[in-house]
Amino acid sequence: MKTLGHWIGNKPVESTSGTFGPVYNPATGAQPTQVSLASVEEVDAAVAAARAAYPEWSQSSLAKRTAFLFKYRELLDARRDEIAELITAEHGKVHSDALGEVARGMEILELACGIPEKLKGELSTQVSTRVDVASIRQAVGVVAGITPFNFPAMVPMWMFPLAIACGNTFVLKPSEKDPSAAYRLAELAAEAGLPEGVLNVVNGDKVAVDRLLAHPDVAAVSFVGSTPIARYIQAEATANGKRVQALGGAKNHMMVLPDADLDHAADNAINAAYGSAGERCMAVSVVVAVGGIADELVAKIAERAGALRIGPGDDPASEMGPLITREHRDKVASYVSGAAAQGAEVVVDGTGFSVEGHENGFFLGVSLLDKVRPGMAAYDDEIFGPVLCVVRAETYDEGLVLINSSKWGNGTAIFTRDGGAARRFQLEVEAGMVGVNVPIPVPVGYHSFGGWKQSLFGDLHIYGNDGVQFYTRGKVVTTRWPDPADSAGINLGFPSNH
Repeated sequence: MKTLGHWIGNKPVESTSGTFGPVYNPATGAQPTQVSLASVEEVDAAVAAARAAYPEWSQSSLAKRTAFLFKYRELLDARRDEIAELITAEHGKVHSDALGEVARGMEILELACGIPEKLKGELSTQVSTRVDVASIRQAVGVVAGITPFNFPAMVPMWMFPLAIACGNTFVLKPSEKDPSAAYRLAELAAEAGLPEGVLNVVNGDKVAVDRLLAHPDVAAVSFVGSTPIARYIQAEATANGKRVQALGGAKNHMMVLPDADLDHAADNAINAAYGSAGERCMAVSVVVAVGGIADELVAKIAERAGALRIGPGDDPASEMGPLITREHRDKVASYVSGAAAQGAEVVVDGTGFSVEGHENGFFLGVSLLDKVRPGMAAYDDEIFGPVLCVVRAETYDEGLVLINSSKWGNGTAIFTRDGGAARRFQLEVEAGMVGVNVPIPVPVGYHSFGGWKQSLFGDLHIYGNDGVQFYTRGKVVTTRWPDPADSAGINLGFPSNH
């Protein structure tokens, strides 16, 4: 069995903790890898490497940083398939989906390549006689990133390229369920010429997380994961004086108005609900059918759901792969049976699904639940699996109240041909990311990603301009270079602007 350790100071480091976590192939249920779970001392070693690298890296020129970033992008571009294969082997998503993940992560790397434009300061000249004032932004220090299992390459790339472009050094703690893609990203960074200690990967569980949150040399923490853990990350990190951006969970609603193209809406509901087996924080998990369209829309979604091809992620014929673990699959399945007991109509039941030849894999068919209401567990909880709920609303206003009553506010969408209704929705809905006839409105790299309410803890979203602001801190420099002939002598009065 392969053992994956840590990456510290541009080299692999074998763990001495003696504790390991299983890394499964979700399509087969086999365990080809175990990952080392770091001790406090091993986390400290990674932070120490980042701390030692910080002075020189933070003072390096923008030209040097961008030269590395461009070379790194070239390497990753050539290794897209390799990284996607690692994702499929440990996460289970189909290869095309894994390739898409790599591509979206590389958008942020490409944004980082343009960091000189983002770090341009502001200058006001002659604010007073021969006095100039400049506002600049500088790196914050050692930054930690704690990332989830569902995007083992993309979410780390949401963080470290921008952080190191801004002059920080980085310690990444990826999910212990599928750590190999993040580890490979760090290896390739070293190959591209990143100095040792600038990017480190320490694998681990809560022991590693808690040490990063408490470590006095860690200045900032980025996190993407569930809402309970995001709340915990923010509380612990801020108590220790760190800046935090912590993105939590979601229950994303897709409102379909009576004038919408129902075939288009059904196609997009399928794509957004069941892609990546529903293990996306931006997945659509609730369709709000407005007016009298529900029966027809549900029938169209059910017809498409029955035709989906589910199988191993490395099979080109597969459209959806397995879930990440057996335990998670069973938990997701329990919501389907529970919904029936609570009065929902199970239109499509995927709980008895298996793949011939892969009976030990963590597969689950897609499920469609109709006539779901708030108060049912399938509606109230973030299921994080291939289960789509349909809620019926008589009017737009009723649907809007339903969406805005959610404790989450990550993403939402409206499907309509009515521009006025769409404009109302984008202004009135309480969510951080809104799609108009776009079911998964994940922003491009130069706009920031993040939700509202219990989907975000901290003030700043991730990547884009918010990411640059998070990974830097402002400084204002006031400068006077007086002409020696103008010396006015001593004056103890308060300086005025003349």
